[in-house]
Amino acid sequence: MNKLVDPDSTMQGSSPQRQNTPSMRSWLATLDSNNQLRQIDTLVDWNEEIGAIARINIAQQGPGLYFSNIRDYQDTISTKFVTCGISNKAQIRLMLDLDDGVTDKMIVRHLKETYCNPIRPVTVDYGPVKENILTGEVIDLNQFPAPRWHACDGGKFIDTFCGVITHDPKTDRPNVGLYRGQVLSANKIGKLLIPTQGWGAHFLNYRDSKGRMPVAIAYGWHDVMPFCAGSPFPKHVCEWDMMGAILGKPVELIDCETIPLQVPATAEIAVEGWIDPDPATWEMEGPFADYPGYLGGKPSRKPVVDVSCITHRHDPIMRGALEGARPGFPSEDSLLCAYSWSAIAWNLLEAAGVSGITDVWMPPVVTGTNIVVQVRKQYRGHAQQIGMALWGTNVGQWFFKNVMVVEEDIDIRNPEALEWAYGFRVNAGRGDVWLVGPTFGSVLDPSTLREDRDAQTHGTGKWTRTLIDATRSWEHQPNPDWDGNRWPAVNTIDPDLEHKIAARWSAYGIGVPYLDDGQREQLTLEETRKILNDL
Repeated sequence: MNKLVDPDSTMQGSSPQRQNTPSMRSWLATLDSNNQLRQIDTLVDWNEEIGAIARINIAQQGPGLYFSNIRDYQDTISTKFVTCGISNKAQIRLMLDLDDGVTDKMIVRHLKETYCNPIRPVTVDYGPVKENILTGEVIDLNQFPAPRWHACDGGKFIDTFCGVITHDPKTDRPNVGLYRGQVLSANKIGKLLIPTQGWGAHFLNYRDSKGRMPVAIAYGWHDVMPFCAGSPFPKHVCEWDMMGAILGKPVELIDCETIPLQVPATAEIAVEGWIDPDPATWEMEGPFADYPGYLGGKPSRKPVVDVSCITHRHDPIMRGALEGARPGFPSEDSLLCAYSWSAIAWNLLEAAGVSGITDVWMPPVVTGTNIVVQVRKQYRGHAQQIGMALWGTNVGQWFFKNVMVVEEDIDIRNPEALEWAYGFRVNAGRGDVWLVGPTFGSVLDPSTLREDRDAQTHGTGKWTRTLIDATRSWEHQPNPDWDGNRWPAVNTIDPDLEHKIAARWSAYGIGVPYLDDGQREQLTLEETRKILNDL
């Protein structure tokens, strides 16, 4: 697949993006050299077929997909479309430059630490994204592949895995978000814009000053861009800084042509435009089968990006992603949620002064709605502090609807362990289950009444939140039946006996582990337990 490689990139080693200016093409070279990319030359339909292929591919933890023969896009400016570039663990590992065998917990901790070491972007004078500049009547969004992802979608959605860039004139801080956008015409993109989102606050500032808001949308840069754009960083954190932290080098930005914003200099495509806050200029957008995994509702009037310029590389590659996870069928941002959002939540808790956090996990399929926090319990009310700290952040607008807190002996990525903790450490009548609300919440959550999800009326949705304290309660008094402890000891096998059994396993004739007797004698207790679990 040499056609995917930048002229200045190299295929040496497992991480060519580390040795060159990051771009979509350098990232594709990385995927390709690690058997994580497939080119599909068979004719495919932009109308549902690409979405269905991606759905099944992600469910099978398949590779990135590079479509080069798309109906109605054989003779357009862009004829190529990429999806599924960070949809499995191997791809995430490559992006983070981590070794094989890293655990989910190690990935979360790596990101937690990485996000504490930002690298600011730099401005450059020229980049490939300026190879072609389109203004005026030649602007045509229909020249760039945009799938209709789901049967219920109201049209082609071009903004699904990009970077939507705005700037807050009050704080002088840019925001790079991931907000859906539908092609309405050759020069208009309908946008879902909620005031509590990162760019929503910018929008309110422009609305109050009676001005239009400049917006840039970058498509097809290194996949670290949608990874960070789709991550709920606190409002004082710049996403460009976080991308630089992951890549280990500054993001190179270049000035736009018609608006006072910047985009990655090596992006494939950049759209520039303006959003008018006057509702009279808004147009019908939607429906779209968004992240909860349900079919979309009815279209409604929403803000519109009025495109003033499009710049692009020669032979540009469009990037997009499937939304809407359900059991057995994750979306491309499912792992983004599990890894990046967990790391951000961990940092949020520590920044709020909550101590004793030992692990955090946001299960992929529920896309940020549920979160499990593991803690070294230090005081009564520890779990309640965690819930309140998470709900009080700007991130809590969309996430952390249900919070579960467990102790260190519970594996938070093991559903059986969580069920056990829920079954034998939770007593609702004792105050271990809290209902808090109504509070603000996601406007896309179908469990909320329709009238409570009207963002134009209320600015947000409405949630009643749940906290499940599945730690061992300190309300219990010391019990003589439990050797004077508040709780009985967990029934386990003696470690020496467990080790002995593992070493003699083949002699029992029950089943033979994948290591021979000599190797088993050298095992640590942790390795022994892994063998028994695998059996």
